[in-house]
Amino acid sequence: MSFLSVFRIIALLEGVSYILLLFIATPIKYTLDNPQYVKLLGMPHGLLFIAYIATAMLLKSSLNWSSKKFNYVLLAAIVPFGTFYIDRKYLK
Repeated sequence: MSFLSVFRIIALLEGVSYILLLFIATPIKYTLDNPQYVKLLGMPHGLLFIAYIATAMLLKSSLNWSSKKFNYVLLAAIVPFGTFYIDRKYLK
C-alpha cells in the first residue's frame, strides 16, 4: 500500500468523522442536551485531523504540490466535504 493510499484513507475517515460531528453529534448536543456523541466522536476526529495535516505535509514534496494546491489540501480539512473534493480532484 502506497503512502498516497494511506493519505486517501485518512482523508476519507477525517471527512466522515467531521460530517458526523458537525451534522449529527453537535445538533444532538444542543437540541437534546446530550453531549455524549460529541465526546465520542471528538477525539477520533481530532486525531484524524492531525494525521491528515501531518500526512499532507509529508506528501507535499513527493507529489510536487504547489503552495496553492497544498493550501487547498489543508483548507479542505476544515470545510465540510472538503476532503472528498480533494480526493476526487487531486489524489486519483
